Amino acid sequence: MNLNRLRLKAVWLLVVPFLVLARPTPDLLLVGGAVAVLGLLVRAWAAGTIHKESDLTTSGPYAFTRNPLYVGSFLIGVGVTVAGGHWIWTALFVVFFTVVYARTMAYEAGRLTELYGERYRAYARRVPAFLPRPTPYRPERPDASGGFRLSQYRRNREWEALLGGLAAFGFLALKAWWAGA
Repeated sequence: MNLNRLRLKAVWLLVVPFLVLARPTPDLLLVGGAVAVLGLLVRAWAAGTIHKESDLTTSGPYAFTRNPLYVGSFLIGVGVTVAGGHWIWTALFVVFFTVVYARTMAYEAGRLTELYGERYRAYARRVPAFLPRPTPYRPERPDASGGFRLSQYRRNREWEALLGGLAAFGFLALKAWWAGA
């Protein structure tokens, strides 16, 4: 089983108990929702910009961080777990994310080094792996991504993250409503 499939299956070890034990409130849904929406926007921008396996993308959100899709995922996860009503969920998510995604980012950095060599190494020296830099990276040779494209967003199936976020918050909202009824 590859790392990506393992990552996607392992998250369910947290999701199922979280959904059962979550105690959302309207205020926590608003705070968590705002953080998750920011994450969805970051992921959407990244997915509409990247051209996986065809060019090294260094523009758009990739000019600030090498892994904007994961930054977006992190924000979505923090938002959902904050909405869940107990700090332990957020702490567990941060630990899970750190362990799993640190390995994933290291693997992907190796793969990109193989594909793009010195061009990727120069980019990696200037752009942080996760926490965004304050100003955009300006490469000597710009990528050919052409910026955000809705067609690229759809091609990268990013709508699945949007549906997942809506499902999570829909469930938590129903749970909060049920508890208050």
